[in-house]
Amino acid sequence: MRRKIRYYFDPLSLTYQIIPVRFRDRLKRILYILATGLVFSAVVIALAFKFLSSPKERILQREIEQYKVQVQAMNYELDQMQKILTDLQNRDDNIYRVIFETEPVPASIRQAGIGGANRYQNFEGSDNFALLLETAKKLDRVKSQIYVQSKSFDEVFEMAKKKEAMVTAIPAIQPVSKRDLKYISSYFGYRIHPFYKTVMFHEGIDFTAPKGAKVYATGDGVVKEASLINLDGFGKKIIIEHGFGYQTIYAHLNSFNVKPGQKVKRGDIIATVGTSGLSTGPHLHYEVIYNHQKVNPAYFMFDLDPATFQEIIRQSSDYKESSNIPVGE
Repeated sequence: MRRKIRYYFDPLSLTYQIIPVRFRDRLKRILYILATGLVFSAVVIALAFKFLSSPKERILQREIEQYKVQVQAMNYELDQMQKILTDLQNRDDNIYRVIFETEPVPASIRQAGIGGANRYQNFEGSDNFALLLETAKKLDRVKSQIYVQSKSFDEVFEMAKKKEAMVTAIPAIQPVSKRDLKYISSYFGYRIHPFYKTVMFHEGIDFTAPKGAKVYATGDGVVKEASLINLDGFGKKIIIEHGFGYQTIYAHLNSFNVKPGQKVKRGDIIATVGTSGLSTGPHLHYEVIYNHQKVNPAYFMFDLDPATFQEIIRQSSDYKESSNIPVGE
């Protein structure tokens, strides 16, 4: 670019004269151009850093997104673990501790918090603070509850060792095998009686199975009664005295192969399914008695899967004429 030449009019010579450029003015001009260029460059660089990412930054961003997905997956797994842990806690309080006649673990201990006001301060300022905080709290809560539950199981295990005889005597299995069992036709609780058509309390569980299917003793004990005829509508029935306040009743039998005074072990074949007494079809009526009180047999069938156990408890809460659900394998 050609340098601009400035002129001025000389009134004495009546001509235009060239204005000489001083070094100081030239230096000012150069410095001005340099300063303008530096400012422009700084602005361009700042915008580039703000809106454009380097390859390394893009890699880091992808890794952050992957970690975020992994944390979300961990959150889901923790939720599933919490469900399993809750089921274990319910069984512990409502079954195992009831069996051993000990108090359930207080909720204040099971749900005890984690100390430390600044426990999660390392997550503060993070872009994913809420997600990380939620996951960390869930993890701490599950860890705390697992510790409490493990200690509770240790206590139950010690009681079990001290009461080995009691453990083998307590009714603890289904009286009909899963292979033979078609469905549960009546639950513990109020129902419409199939013969009298009135609402009556059903004091056991009815297992529908083929006639002649094997019936098993659900705990160690002594046969108290093995009768062919009775007036309670049960037809052929067996009563086993297990000790420790427990008895079991097996009714509507086709046949039985035990006699009063005979000792039996859990899992022994004691009879076959039939239709004797007031019965609409082949099934086994099964009762559990504890300290002269009829109790829900579902609480004494430890070989049930959690889903079937919950369904039996739910069905027992309402009366019904019949409700056929298959028992899980």
